[in-house]
Amino acid sequence: MSREFEMSFMGELRFFLGLQIKQDLEGTFVHQAKYTRDILKKFNMGDSKPMTTPMSTNTALDADEYGEAVDQKEFRGMIGSLLYLTATRPDIQFVVCLCARYQASPRTSHRQAVKRIFRGFSDADHAGCRIDRKSTSGTCQLLGTSLVSWSSRKQASVSLSTTKRVYVNPRNELIES
Repeated sequence: MSREFEMSFMGELRFFLGLQIKQDLEGTFVHQAKYTRDILKKFNMGDSKPMTTPMSTNTALDADEYGEAVDQKEFRGMIGSLLYLTATRPDIQFVVCLCARYQASPRTSHRQAVKRIFRGFSDADHAGCRIDRKSTSGTCQLLGTSLVSWSSRKQASVSLSTTKRVYVNPRNELIES
């Protein structure tokens, strides 16, 4: 029996490492709908009301030293689950990583922020750190229409002015904003 026959005998790929795969004539799509439902159920968030954003624009997390401590193991489990979800949801990466900073001593305010992530989507930050006023920037690299890499990091310095963004699209047209 040839190796090619063995692979085709297995059928169409539908799941791989917790990722759901959908193949059709338009392409191959990766999503985590089942994983998302499972973690919502795991953390008793299955019946929660959806939010339009993962974090309110006026919310700024800090150490919250006087806030009520929460179960560190549960908090880390929530963060870990969300970090795995960023494989198909890079839009939540910034806020998940922001909340992950407080895993050593999580407070009620941090858990509330994580619960909102479970309920929302979208991403933005500008001078978001209340302590040092540094912004968090991010990038996404696309191959065609597929996301292949992304990153998010706190900037090393505080910007005193804004800069212009320049982008060269696939047709070699210069776009400025």
